[in-house]
Amino acid sequence: MSTDSTKKPSVLFVCVHNAGRSQMAAAFLTTLAKGTIEVRSAGSQPADKVNPAAVEAMAELDIDMSAEIPKVLTTEAVKESDVVITMGCGDECPYFPGKRYEDWVLEDPAGQGIASVRPIRDEIRGRVLTLLGELGVTPVGL
Repeated sequence: MSTDSTKKPSVLFVCVHNAGRSQMAAAFLTTLAKGTIEVRSAGSQPADKVNPAAVEAMAELDIDMSAEIPKVLTTEAVKESDVVITMGCGDECPYFPGKRYEDWVLEDPAGQGIASVRPIRDEIRGRVLTLLGELGVTPVGL
């Protein structure tokens, strides 16, 4: 383990299927933080693929999520993260003292068309920008 005091913060986004909300949040944070934050996303019951409407909504902002795949939530991912943001996974997320936990109540984009996913995407973008400010990181782009 690194003893580097300038270790970059790490954020884990979690939702049940890791196919929409958590993928969009991770993509925004990765894009806006430009490598200053370690970004992870996972799901308690990962889907087979990322929601196509979420991929399309992000592509409208020139963020490509087409190669992303849903990942299973592991205890290690939570342990290795400084901030854990849940989006509807409830009690299925392991809890470790000393971590910062937030629950973002967001509409689930599953099964919705692009017109319904855009406002969810935009709300996630706003929350990610707020998170960046709280972490002391100046967003780049968008």
